[in-house]
Amino acid sequence: MAKLQLSFHTTFALKKEDIIKVMQVAASEKGLSDSLENLMEQTGLGNKKITPMKTWTTRAGLLEGAKLSSAGEIVWKYDPQLESSTTEWLMHFYLSLGRYGVKELPPEPAEWGGWTYFVYDFMPQNGSFSLEDLVQTSASIFEEENNKKLMKNLRILLRAYTEAKALAGIKYVQKVERNKYMAGEKIMPNTYMVGYLLAKIWERDFGEESSVLTDDILHKKMGLGSVLGIGSEGLQEQLDKLESLSLIEQRRSVSPYQVIRRWDDALSLLEKAYENTLLNRAVVEVNEGEKVDESE
Repeated sequence: MAKLQLSFHTTFALKKEDIIKVMQVAASEKGLSDSLENLMEQTGLGNKKITPMKTWTTRAGLLEGAKLSSAGEIVWKYDPQLESSTTEWLMHFYLSLGRYGVKELPPEPAEWGGWTYFVYDFMPQNGSFSLEDLVQTSASIFEEENNKKLMKNLRILLRAYTEAKALAGIKYVQKVERNKYMAGEKIMPNTYMVGYLLAKIWERDFGEESSVLTDDILHKKMGLGSVLGIGSEGLQEQLDKLESLSLIEQRRSVSPYQVIRRWDDALSLLEKAYENTLLNRAVVEVNEGEKVDESE
């Protein structure tokens, strides 16, 4: 029977400012391998908040044990304030996998808990919904959970996507009014970040294969399209962008069409995603400076 697996937060919602405090200590030589008292002093978090925030940081793919994960180290290097949409997409991806990470997929998303069910089952079928809709649908999946507990935990999940101090920047879900939500007009990650996501999914689903059928990418239930919250047409556009950067090659002259991987490793793509973000930000700042000069 599927279990919700969302009570790790106790009652503490996802807040970037608290994640930063955990990451700062994890980035130190000793990391988080210290007494509770010392961790409270180093993070400024209360004794009841430290464990939930460590779990948030771990589930978001930024922490591995007492130290930053490989992805977390790159985030800390390029985006220590967690301001970039690249970081928000990274966190969304790993949160969507529950506590399991990039491992062999379960037969059904719900087997990995409520977050995985929400991203890969509920959202593709519900363009708009109420909290009550989500609770009622989830109650038939997670039968051991009472409605009160479902309401509390799923509200925390939705806050992660709708609050500015969390992941609202990517607009995966938008709050329309009290307890009313809709699939957002998502701010797509830059192409290198899409490449990173594809590389991790490829590693999980296809291993060392150098080429796979395009349909296996376009229609995978817990694949790239589901992570990004887009359909096969939108995903094909993302594949075309990846090809324009020579990250993949598409063979479409003869059916069945194929995608051939051309990247070296996933982490190099993640690093390029941040470098691309910084470059674009610098260009915007220069252009804005020129506009100011012209108006003076």
